[in-house]
Amino acid sequence: MAFELQGFDVDNGSEFLTFHLWRYFLHRPRPVAMTRSRAYRKNDQAHVEQKNWTHVRQLLGYQRLELPELIPLINDLYRTWGRFHNFFCPTLKLRRKLRQGSKTLRQYSAPQTPFQRLRDSALLSQQQKDRLQAQYLNLNPLDLKDQIEQKLKLVFDQARAR
Repeated sequence: MAFELQGFDVDNGSEFLTFHLWRYFLHRPRPVAMTRSRAYRKNDQAHVEQKNWTHVRQLLGYQRLELPELIPLINDLYRTWGRFHNFFCPTLKLRRKLRQGSKTLRQYSAPQTPFQRLRDSALLSQQQKDRLQAQYLNLNPLDLKDQIEQKLKLVFDQARAR
């Protein structure tokens, strides 16, 4: 991981606030604060739900995958998907909103991947940036896509078999 986990924001649903999740984050050598949303931002739930769509539903669909045997397979899938997403999938970032009469104009920065945003930020040391750059140079997006497809097939084959 490029940097230490500072906080963990969960969905407001009680199904996500499990004992195991609390224990995992609060009983670490360096405890991680868990919150439900930002103060005075009652619309944060929409942002959480958006990530559920892009990070869960688009990859795994709506099928319930509850078998404990699938956990290592899904974790492995997300490690590969995370590398693909963080190094090769650019996103827009809202810079500012301008109100002109009844319209709201949004200005976005140029599309960048999370890797590019980290590389260009002052949050990481040069050593951390060099490590990320070396990791980036060893990745091939087509190979990652093939690995993701193979791992998805394995997850769904295992789920159907049970």
